[in-house]
Parts: sequence; C-alpha cells; structure tokens
Amino acid sequence: MPVRPRPLIATLALAAAVSSALVTAPASAAASAVKGNDWPHPDLTKAYNATVKYTSEQAALNDGYLRTDECVEDPTLGGMGYHYVKPAHIGSTDPTRPAALLYEDDHHGKRQLVAVEYIVLNTGQPRPRMFDRDFDGPAVLPGLGSHYSLHAWIFKKNPKGVFTPYNPRVTCDCPPDMAKP
Repeated sequence: MPVRPRPLIATLALAAAVSSALVTAPASAAASAVKGNDWPHPDLTKAYNATVKYTSEQAALNDGYLRTDECVEDPTLGGMGYHYVKPAHIGSTDPTRPAALLYEDDHHGKRQLVAVEYIVLNTGQPRPRMFDRDFDGPAVLPGLGSHYSLHAWIFKKNPKGVFTPYNPRVTCDCPPDMAKP
C-alpha cells in the first residue's frame, strides 16, 4: 500500500487563497474513549475540553474547519486519518486552538474525532514547543512550505504515545462495500 499524501497540501493552498494567511460519536462516547487516560501534560485536558464539541463533524465545519477527503496513512507506521484544517489557527501554540482536527472513518459513513494537530510555519524561529515537548519537523509540503507539527492523540489511544504522529490503530482501509469505484 503506498503512502498517501498529506491532505493539508490542497486544503492549505485553498485556505491561503481564501484567508490570505495561509459523524461521529456523541460527546459521551468520546469521553469514554479517553477515560482513565494518563496524559503526560495537564494542558492536554484544556485541549480536550476545547475540542470535545468537535466529536460532531458538523460542529467542526460550522467553526471553520475545512474538511478533506484524503486519508493519511503510512503502511508501516499507521494512520493519521482525515485532516480538517482551520487556517486561522495555523501558528497557534494555544492548547485550545489546534490548526487541525483528525478524524477516522468508522466504516459506517461517519467520521470520529481521534486527535488534534498544531501546525507552525517555519520562519527561522526556534523549534516550537508545547506540552513540554518539541514539535516534529520541520517538514516541507507544497502549498504549505516548511512547517513544524505536533499531534496529540486525545480522543483515541495511540499505543506509540500521545504525541507520535502516526497511530497504528488508525487505518484508511475501507470495507469493499464502502469503496468508491
């Protein structure tokens, strides 16, 4: 299975033009998914509390997150899922303002929130830091350029760690009856 391109490319290119700055489970189900999770930083609770409303995909769309229909996965590392990007939050290191929300297809035509992602453009500044952790990168994507990112798996446990970019429990595979021709 080939590595699928990160969907941020097309979304951020569109977002840059528009902004010139560059469902899902009910909340109770999302809360049970992380219940008992031993998060390594207290600000992850702030991130969770600010984004739990996005367990409704429609709430994310209503708040300006742009939906993508390309799922990101690596055949050996796992998946990230579908990115929903809010251009106004790119550059934010506020735990309550992630630049992207990551969703996984539940194979029943709905998407479930699994993680949040923070994105900071690389302008030559020191590597950004949140949650007592350095961002990953920099990486270069056409349409976005050089940037740093930090994933936080606060809605679906990642056995590789809360801040690991890919989650081996997330896939982009779709059952044959759901596959598009």
